[in-house]
Amino acid sequence: YASDFDVLTSGLAASPGAASGVVAFSPDQAEEWAGEGKDVILVREATSPEDIHGMHAARGILTASGGMTSHAAVVARGMGRPCVCGASEMLVKESKSFFRVGKVTIRSGDIITIDGTTGDVIIGEIKMVQPVLTKAFEKYLNWADGFRTMGVRANADTPEDCKISLKFKAEGIGLCRTEHMFFAPERLKSMRQMILAETATERLEALAKIKPVQHQDFVEIFELMGGRPVTIRLLDPPLHEFLPRNKAEIDKVSKDTGLSTSVIKHRIAQLHEENPMLGHRGCRLGISYPEIYEMQVVAMLEAALEVQAKKSNEKPNLEIMVPFVANVSEITFWRQRIEEVAAHVLKGKPKVNFQIGTMIELPRACLTAYEIAPEVDFFSFGTNDLTQTAIGLSRDDTSEMLSDYLTAGLISKDPFQSIDQRGVGALVNMAVDWGREVVPNLKCGVCGEHGGDPVSIDFFHRAGLDYISCSPYRVPVARLAAAQATIRNKENKD
Repeated sequence: YASDFDVLTSGLAASPGAASGVVAFSPDQAEEWAGEGKDVILVREATSPEDIHGMHAARGILTASGGMTSHAAVVARGMGRPCVCGASEMLVKESKSFFRVGKVTIRSGDIITIDGTTGDVIIGEIKMVQPVLTKAFEKYLNWADGFRTMGVRANADTPEDCKISLKFKAEGIGLCRTEHMFFAPERLKSMRQMILAETATERLEALAKIKPVQHQDFVEIFELMGGRPVTIRLLDPPLHEFLPRNKAEIDKVSKDTGLSTSVIKHRIAQLHEENPMLGHRGCRLGISYPEIYEMQVVAMLEAALEVQAKKSNEKPNLEIMVPFVANVSEITFWRQRIEEVAAHVLKGKPKVNFQIGTMIELPRACLTAYEIAPEVDFFSFGTNDLTQTAIGLSRDDTSEMLSDYLTAGLISKDPFQSIDQRGVGALVNMAVDWGREVVPNLKCGVCGEHGGDPVSIDFFHRAGLDYISCSPYRVPVARLAAAQATIRNKENKD
């Protein structure tokens, strides 16, 4: 863009590209204005899964807090939306619809531009050009595909994500985050009903409402992906993320469910955790509420059966992934339960191609990979969580501190952008080596955001991973980087 612009502040360049639009401070406002044909920039202190409809509607996303693997950053990259995170000079007052940087105040409806490639936040509208992938570049990528040895998949949560992934020639889905399917208004209503249920019977009634929409999502994904592998992660985040956060939302949930506000507040207090990212989530959640995971497995298998019946020549290739495993007992428990559910669903029905694997995202899982490997069909490294648990850094709260470290020269790269090869990378190497000692042909991939970083991709090639998976819009870069890694490391060996 032109050089005569007024940079108000800067943050992390969380998702590339630039966008101009009117500032909206709530997802509902963003969705309303976008429906009127306006370009919108959604501004939040930090986004949450509940903001997803506003993020879809916005041209760009700006947050005052959060790092490169925060919710806003990861979701924006997946959507191909420009995003600037961790603009810590901003004082955001969402309830009063303004943000302030120094003496400058930006109010709801004012126009700003964000540059997700540099991290700049600019007052006013800037002229931009739309990038185009040329035929020459496409040909170049096709040449690259002939060299690389690692597969390239995409992290995709919706049928629309799958279409974008296929456009960029992804070879499958390496991560489908099922929690992102629950945040549409009607689905969220049923999800909250399930969480607020006081008995298993009430919980099952709510899950019965969720299952048909999960089923339909999986049908559409399997139809689009044909026989390509589709790795679907069972529900991962803690349940509190689905519950209301303020009085207006609590009142709305009370009206929707018929529960008193005091009951809802009590349940919110029950689910509160001081450090939920290290708490009741992933397979731990499934062990406490097995009916949630069982419903998801049934929806996946029945969807695969439906697609097979329509397209017998393109059978779905399903990979069921159990998240946040720390102990072999957890994956043994869930492998047995999934196989029992599958036996029931598929009794007397055609065979469905499915595998059961785990997301390796905790140091203990790496250290005991030799125990876990015999119980699974694949490892998929979740390097976002593996980085924060190995280094002891919150991926959502340390952007300002990491900036200080980079300025002081204490680190050379943000470990959430480019993998810490000596520390976190050592855990990856250990898990691959020890896992393959007991299961020589163990399939290993990565689905963390490092899967789209060229320097990290070179490391993953040397670690012997079978595939990398990244946000859909990063697939072209990943294809090229994977080819370069093959050539570079062959030359080094020679």
